Amino acid sequence: MAQDAGWGGGAYGGAPYGGYPFGGPPGWGGWVPPPKPGVIPLAPLGLGDVLGGAFSTMGRYWKQLFGMAAALYGGATLLMGAAVAVAYSAVSDHLDRVVALDHDETASSTDVVPLVTAGIVLGLLGIVTISVVSGLMYAAVPAVLQEAVLGRPVAFSTVWRRAWARVFPVIGAVILTSLVAIVPVLLVMVAFFGLVVGLLTMDGDRGAAVALSLGVVGALATGPLAVWLWIKVCLAPAAVVFEGQGPVAALRRSAQLVKGDWWRIFGITLLAGLMAAVAGYIAQIPFSFLGLFPGMLGTASLDEDPSTAAVVVAMSGYLVATLLGMTVSQIISTTFPQLVTGLLYVDRRIRTENLGPVLAEAAGVPPQGFPHQGPVPPPYGGGTPQW
Repeated sequence: MAQDAGWGGGAYGGAPYGGYPFGGPPGWGGWVPPPKPGVIPLAPLGLGDVLGGAFSTMGRYWKQLFGMAAALYGGATLLMGAAVAVAYSAVSDHLDRVVALDHDETASSTDVVPLVTAGIVLGLLGIVTISVVSGLMYAAVPAVLQEAVLGRPVAFSTVWRRAWARVFPVIGAVILTSLVAIVPVLLVMVAFFGLVVGLLTMDGDRGAAVALSLGVVGALATGPLAVWLWIKVCLAPAAVVFEGQGPVAALRRSAQLVKGDWWRIFGITLLAGLMAAVAGYIAQIPFSFLGLFPGMLGTASLDEDPSTAAVVVAMSGYLVATLLGMTVSQIISTTFPQLVTGLLYVDRRIRTENLGPVLAEAAGVPPQGFPHQGPVPPPYGGGTPQW
């Protein structure tokens, strides 16, 4: 199998891109811009090119991107909703008895064990579901971007096949990438637990104070290292899809591409994440307001001592609206940052491996704007690029 199952290009660490600003040589007509067959020019990308390329990809390929995201996150929501309904029907009697207890009564183990078991099963199902859904999205976005850079159409079924073919290596890369942040996250949880215990006891509990101090100091100490490592490996999912790398090899590949450009990638990634978070929050607001009205009407009709099922039914309108808002927010917060990360991957390969002429040849456009460098290098392993 060729080293690069995506675009090909020069060997790793090959000649840098061009010798003129933005890759365009001067000629009789002055500066010649690099070709732009798709959403970005085939030259080193600035901030405007990266953000503009991400927005252009969402505009041109919205059916593939948002259709895939809606199908995945919507399906995951329905699956978890059905699982919760099944679990509730199985343990509803136990839950009602526990809820009906007075504050000085202790729940029986015959009621607690089924509730804990149902909670564990739902938790495991949720972890598996969100892992598969996230892996498919992390694979689908680069699959769309691979064609968007060349300006070529791509069918939804093609995106699905490519995403499914790489989903498990992508999940592995995402898990390994997430592990770099696990220590500061756990320390923050320790600090939060200490804060909650301290607020509840209000008696200066020494253990809570130690937990709070340890969590805060530890998170501040390990956080910068975790951020540095995370940026180093943030291009790994794109390397899995574009080059057919395995999870560990993709992390090494990402570190190689990020080398020498850490601060720029960090700034653009942070900006994209903030933009997606703000957009997701704004998109969620209308659903929250829409859910208030059925929620108020439902709770107004409750008895003085309603059952758990009655409360759930009364709040169903609010819950549905909230879930829809969360789904829309998740689609935005997942798609846009991944497009930006994918374009940063392309930019680093253009800058360090002279990928621009290879992309121009694959797109079938004249190589104007590229300095004369002889024949276009073959893809990794020889032959023609595989798409």
